[in-house]
Amino acid sequence: MKGKLIAAAAVTVLATLPGCASIVSQSNWPVTIASSPDGAAFTVTNQKTGQKISNGTTPSTITLPASQGFFSSASYLIQINKEGFESQSFALQASMNGWYIGNIVFGGLIGWLIVDPATGAMWKLQPGINLTLAPKTASLRIETPSLNGETRELLVVTRDQVPEELAGQLVRIN
Repeated sequence: MKGKLIAAAAVTVLATLPGCASIVSQSNWPVTIASSPDGAAFTVTNQKTGQKISNGTTPSTITLPASQGFFSSASYLIQINKEGFESQSFALQASMNGWYIGNIVFGGLIGWLIVDPATGAMWKLQPGINLTLAPKTASLRIETPSLNGETRELLVVTRDQVPEELAGQLVRIN
């Protein structure tokens, strides 16, 4: 009888505790957005609503909610642009928070079905992204007569893409 009473009390306590992820984790996550090179402009858009959430210059750390609503994870599109470089996009999708599984032991059904889904603590976001921006280049292949019959290639680049050791050899044309 005493064992059944202790078991019933333990079940009652576990069923009324807040959700495990809500206790030990968070609903909003800091995400560092970085690029190589630094100084690129970024925009964060909610993929489900199309709403612009944040913008800034890399590197920056912003705080984003991991939940889009009850039992719904957040999904963001991060676009990074810098003059002279190709634009980059990255889809940031919230994933299941490992602490949410702790409800089996600590949070019970209330934590599993109500508290963690309502607070958004059942989801997590990765702590950061780092995108490498490729320089914009244009290549034009022209064929010219040569003694050995080889094809010559002309590569057009922007000034900031020229290595410093070659910059002194540039000749301005109008």
